[in-house]
Amino acid sequence: MSENAYIKGVKNRILAALPQQEYERLLPKMEKVVLEYNQPLFEPDQCIKHVYFPYSGVVSLLNVMENGDTAEVGMVGYEGIVGLPVFLDADSVSSLAIVQIEGEAMKMKTEDFRAEANRQGPLHRLLQRYTQALLMQISQSAACNRFHSMEERFCRWILMSHDRVRSDKFPMTHEFISKMLGVRRPSISVIAAMLQKAELISYNRGKMTILDRKGLEAGSCECYGILKKDFDRLIGGNIEAKAKQDRTGQGGL
Repeated sequence: MSENAYIKGVKNRILAALPQQEYERLLPKMEKVVLEYNQPLFEPDQCIKHVYFPYSGVVSLLNVMENGDTAEVGMVGYEGIVGLPVFLDADSVSSLAIVQIEGEAMKMKTEDFRAEANRQGPLHRLLQRYTQALLMQISQSAACNRFHSMEERFCRWILMSHDRVRSDKFPMTHEFISKMLGVRRPSISVIAAMLQKAELISYNRGKMTILDRKGLEAGSCECYGILKKDFDRLIGGNIEAKAKQDRTGQGGL
């Protein structure tokens, strides 16, 4: 994102990349809300009433099968928005958006968002680039699920969550990971135990702690690096570098 320098203190990357005057004009139309664990932000075939600009936390975009099984196709954190189909002029979709890790967001009514996005201004251009980045994430995830091992996919998923949470410790259950990756829970428990034995992660009572990020990167498939490179190019800046800054208390988004 090269529209302008990031607005100081704004924690969502899209909002922060807007010109100051544009952001201040949008602000009265937004409301700060808490994102609670397992909260659906939109559901299959239901009208999307709001879009969300996450400040913190992580939201998963899921495909839901007829038998209730789910698989994650996309992930949204502070770098993006939840409700992108509205930008593409859709009122509803067949997927589910659910809060994976609790946090905060700015919420905007769909009709207000659509009017602003259609102004063909800075927000529209930023959303175009984010759309491309998210579509690439979805397509790469589909290829990853087809060609790579559960261990590699697990590492990729943890790394992507780590980037967006901006903390080395975050809540995570084996059951939730199994739903996101579309695999059986016992398989996730075995992989987590292997990574814990290798001292890459620590897991206790639903809390995941990253101990060796470089080790996780080595254990991941190439999809993580591809996705990270695409997001850095399209969204601007380095997601993990900014996350590391936040984890070490050096400020920034």
